[in-house]
Amino acid sequence: MVTTVGEIFRAEWGRVLATLIGVLGDFDLAEEAAQEAFAIAADHWPRDGVPANPRAWLMRTARNRATDRIRRDRVLATRLGLLAGTHRVEVPMNTTTFPDERLELIFTCCHPALAIEAQVALTLRALGGLTTDEIARAFLVPERTMAQRLVRAKRKIKAAGIPFRVPPDHLLHERLDAVLAVVYLIFNEGYGGRDELAAEAIWLGGALSELLPDDPEVRGLLAMMLLHDSRRETRFSDGEVVLLADQDPARWNTTQIDRGRAELDRAIALGGRGPYVLQAAIASLHAETPCDWAQIAALYGELTRLTASPVVELNRAIAVAETEGSQAGLRIVDGLGLDDFRYLHSTRAELLRRLGRTDEARAAYRRARELTDDGAERRFLERRLTELAGTTGSDSDTEAPG
Repeated sequence: MVTTVGEIFRAEWGRVLATLIGVLGDFDLAEEAAQEAFAIAADHWPRDGVPANPRAWLMRTARNRATDRIRRDRVLATRLGLLAGTHRVEVPMNTTTFPDERLELIFTCCHPALAIEAQVALTLRALGGLTTDEIARAFLVPERTMAQRLVRAKRKIKAAGIPFRVPPDHLLHERLDAVLAVVYLIFNEGYGGRDELAAEAIWLGGALSELLPDDPEVRGLLAMMLLHDSRRETRFSDGEVVLLADQDPARWNTTQIDRGRAELDRAIALGGRGPYVLQAAIASLHAETPCDWAQIAALYGELTRLTASPVVELNRAIAVAETEGSQAGLRIVDGLGLDDFRYLHSTRAELLRRLGRTDEARAAYRRARELTDDGAERRFLERRLTELAGTTGSDSDTEAPG
């Protein structure tokens, strides 16, 4: 029964909260009513059984709690002389059929007036149903800090009169980009080993694709996350980083790969050629053995033209190195202005190592280590430095044997 209640909570929290916010126009009151409804369900359902229509039960209970809260507040205000007279308060709501207002909730959480940290926290809280403590632990900040972010965000929504709605057509694309960026950020935070965050981002991507089924970039983002996450079990071994070339394809999640490619096919059929669709196509090629590095390099080239991102160009350099040799890749890397980006230095170090330029490789690995806080990545860089210890340096511009 606990699992059943948990599954229903996961599926219904965002819908119930979104509907309550739409009706009440108050984020805090809606969240309080939803929390009380789910708490009552957790108490009653194991004993009485899950109702035939759990969502309607939850909505009815939440509506009653919200009505009681409004009535209590009105009575208190009247007693304090702030209101004249008392009136019966009722929150109108059809609890048999009601609209899915999660899309409005997503755009409210990701409004550009809010800081990105607040957008992420609100999205996880409102759509994913994570507790403040769970979000805080996922982002490695104190619970009090995360609670303050959530409070400030909700106050700003109220004070600034941020509308609970899908943006008008002329703002939709810009605002959708912000929504997708928030989900992508959550996934990236989880990709380094925090599996619960990666799973949360995939769940949010699935919800978005359900709400916006004909948007190719939404499909592309979901596809990309599924394809990258399919290699989760092989990216680390005993807490140590395992490079793509050393991963065991037999342990990749083929169900996720198939689902990701189906989403990618749908995105392409919808005419998608945007950044997320291109990244999904690259992720799909990474899930093949052997990788088609020439095609990956070409896709990164197209993505660079779209984004003008030096980080994307760094990834293209890695693919170019696989097809044209390390020297060709190094020429691209050395033209990028990313001196404070640890992955530039670790990539450069790897290419120098392959070229037999050991002293330069050691210096680049050390620079990458200086910029890295992640324990698993630091240990990988230290292993590389250990492997190079005692190796004679070389100024050769040709590939090292083997």
